Amino acid sequence: MKNLPIGIQTFSKFKTGNYLYIDKTREIHQLLAEGGEYYFLSRPRRFGKSLLISTLLEIFSGNKELFKGLWIYDQIPWKKHPVIHLDFMKISFKTPEVLENSLKRFLNDYAGVYGLTVDKERDYKEAFVKLIKELSAKGRVVILIDEYDKPIINYVENQEIEKAKEMRNILKNFYGVIKGLDEYLRFVFITGVSKFSKVSVFSDLNNLRDITLSRQFSTLLGYTEDELLHYFDRHIEIMAGELDISKNQLKGKIRKWYNGYSWDGKNFVYNPFSILNLFKEESFENFWFSTGTPSFLINIIKNKRRDITGFEELPVSSYTFDSFEIDNMDISALLFQTGYLTIKKIYLKREKKRYRLSYPNKEVRDSFLTYLFQDYTQKDMALAGRVIDRVVEAIEENSMDRLMEELKSLFASIPYHIFIGEKEAYYHTVIYLILKLAGADVKSEDPTNIGRIDAVFETETRVYIMEFKIGSEQDALEQIKEMKYSEKYLSRGKEIVLVGVGFDPEKRNIGGYVQEEWVAG
Repeated sequence: MKNLPIGIQTFSKFKTGNYLYIDKTREIHQLLAEGGEYYFLSRPRRFGKSLLISTLLEIFSGNKELFKGLWIYDQIPWKKHPVIHLDFMKISFKTPEVLENSLKRFLNDYAGVYGLTVDKERDYKEAFVKLIKELSAKGRVVILIDEYDKPIINYVENQEIEKAKEMRNILKNFYGVIKGLDEYLRFVFITGVSKFSKVSVFSDLNNLRDITLSRQFSTLLGYTEDELLHYFDRHIEIMAGELDISKNQLKGKIRKWYNGYSWDGKNFVYNPFSILNLFKEESFENFWFSTGTPSFLINIIKNKRRDITGFEELPVSSYTFDSFEIDNMDISALLFQTGYLTIKKIYLKREKKRYRLSYPNKEVRDSFLTYLFQDYTQKDMALAGRVIDRVVEAIEENSMDRLMEELKSLFASIPYHIFIGEKEAYYHTVIYLILKLAGADVKSEDPTNIGRIDAVFETETRVYIMEFKIGSEQDALEQIKEMKYSEKYLSRGKEIVLVGVGFDPEKRNIGGYVQEEWVAG
């Protein structure tokens, strides 16, 4: 078997290092053959953007022999073009001045590769224009920009908004010169994590085609089901043997853990970073999630008091994907662009396209909810794990008494300053998180024909319908009865248990609860 290319982002290394390459050159050929010349693609971190840029670099450098055995090898007229490859992971941006000087230094160094010079007194925009024009004497120029938004995102994540705006303005001016140089350019491809609105970073580059949500290129990055089964069949066979399960059982588990990303609601792909690490370690872990913690997202969620229970099934409009602005963060857009939510379905509502977002898979959902739980309760991972284990046991025993005791113990151990905003919503959020992490099939704000149930969770034999109130648990129970919330679950063929929970705001805990088995009539 070939080596697994964990962390390999340079296309030429695949041949020299005998690494496994999942052939995406047919999709790449579509970019080159359809006549378009200016493209933008947004994808989450660790999804293969840098490898795609490196592959394009080798194609436009005319290095045909690197592609022997791949689909594109005999499909294009191989021609060498002058290429400007700019990776913002390698650009300094501590201050606006540092960013400008770093861009000038990059352009001057790149000019030197082609035997040219860029005048040091020129500003970064003029230097970019001069380099493109002079390179065009050698052929129409290709521009490949990787992580275009890194200088902006770095300060967004650190919540230094003014610095992020300064970086945005510099990059806007830098990218803006490209449009006026069309006669010198053969191909432009820009990638990054975020997709800023068109009036922001790319307002002057308005001929850029955004293929982020294009079905035609929905599988350009990530592994499809067919690719997984074709390229990793031997790895699946070996791992199934190690785990002493069938290949079909293993495939189902891999699908549940790492599949599920989509940008068109039809085609779904596996996270490539997680898949490669899965077969390297032969163990199911949170590989992708552990490479970057979403602390800035958690802070935004808490500051905006966003209801996290809705992330499981979040309806949004197409406007959401074009509304990412530094000074007005849309948490739905942020979660989608960073890979914590993905498109599960696209449908029409009043003749307008609507999208249903949700967590891509088990890895992302469980990891994100665990991170939220730790932050909302100030529990470290070991303590959180023990609490969740005890809740699992209570649910398996169908013991509401034990479950409530565990919840009371949990709330009693939370530092008083952690209780945030509207207290009922805070209690509700923590209970939702712990039930989800315990593996319960829980729904929050579950709609009926006349109202919304605070929480519903099911076991193999029971349906628990829960209502939360600040104050009286009896009032909570009566609301369940008056609103006839149980009717929605009559067809389940399970026992229905009504649970009213009252919160004591002074003690910052569950004051009491009452449960009652539902009886028809």
